[in-house]
Amino acid sequence: MSIWTSELAGTLHHDTIDSQALRGNVLGDPHERPLWVYTPPGYEADGDDRYPTIYVIQGYSGQVTMWANRTPFRQPFVETADQVFAEGRAPGCILVYVDAWTAYGGSQFVDSPGTGNYHTYLCDEVVPYVDANYRTIADRESRAITGKSSGGFGAMITPMLRPDLFGALATHAGDALYEYCYLNEFAKAARALRDYDHDIQAYWKDFRSRVAFTKEEDMLLVLVLGCTAAFSADPDGTPRLPFDPRTGELLPEVWQRWLHWDPIRMIDRYADELRSLRAVWIDAGTRDEWFLDLGAEAFRAGLLRIGVPAEKIAFELFPAKHGGIDWRYPLAVEWLAKRLLR
Repeated sequence: MSIWTSELAGTLHHDTIDSQALRGNVLGDPHERPLWVYTPPGYEADGDDRYPTIYVIQGYSGQVTMWANRTPFRQPFVETADQVFAEGRAPGCILVYVDAWTAYGGSQFVDSPGTGNYHTYLCDEVVPYVDANYRTIADRESRAITGKSSGGFGAMITPMLRPDLFGALATHAGDALYEYCYLNEFAKAARALRDYDHDIQAYWKDFRSRVAFTKEEDMLLVLVLGCTAAFSADPDGTPRLPFDPRTGELLPEVWQRWLHWDPIRMIDRYADELRSLRAVWIDAGTRDEWFLDLGAEAFRAGLLRIGVPAEKIAFELFPAKHGGIDWRYPLAVEWLAKRLLR
């Protein structure tokens, strides 16, 4: 393993999409987006052969370029995923690395007046683009989606909303069971907002005036603001907090808008769509700071309750916190690649 870079056995293509769905978004974020498309070893030589596709979506604060970040003594996911196919551990797949960055640090992969139409972008622009420009098997049974944290949340909900496009998923510590993963964050945020006259927009103005992440509360308040923009923005795009910023008390009508997006609470609404999946990978660390191991347990239990066969589900809890679990990603890619229709 090189400490700087490794040559891929496959090929990583750097494309750009001009998105109509993201034009004119309230944050003024770019509508031209980078898209990385990985083709496995043998793709060019295979001529007319077509491949299943796995879409990769990032966690909160992630940008597409971060998939190539190198950390000490580890390889980035672009390389570890390539090894899955180079070593013959699974049949070849096309991997699509999607960028859904916003000025707030993420989009949660939903359509919202507070961020933009990122669900539409993913489903109605990125997928058709890839199918038109690469030799994919353009069928839900040959298309999966995977992600970690907010990306894991996106991977859980996207096949529910678009079962015509995605027939399998993998979620690594995906946001779920919101009473545990978010409520504590609201209490902490209310305390932190005391320094900003209980006004998250005053905080945001301060954040943008200085070097990012130089205050202890930065990641917390950016995350709360970004998720608020995704889940409970007013029609004009103004983020509406689900709690009183002075007392921390929940605002039931606004909180309910968040709960509408909790994957655990979505299970019964989308039971038919979930039963149609051919493969579901679920994992999380047992010491996850947002208790997403409990969310993972609840998601598996819900799938079993509505009749998803146990043999379609891979589930594992492992000793870890929320971060540093990138070694899990290629395991899910390998498992999914073996289960997609060819």
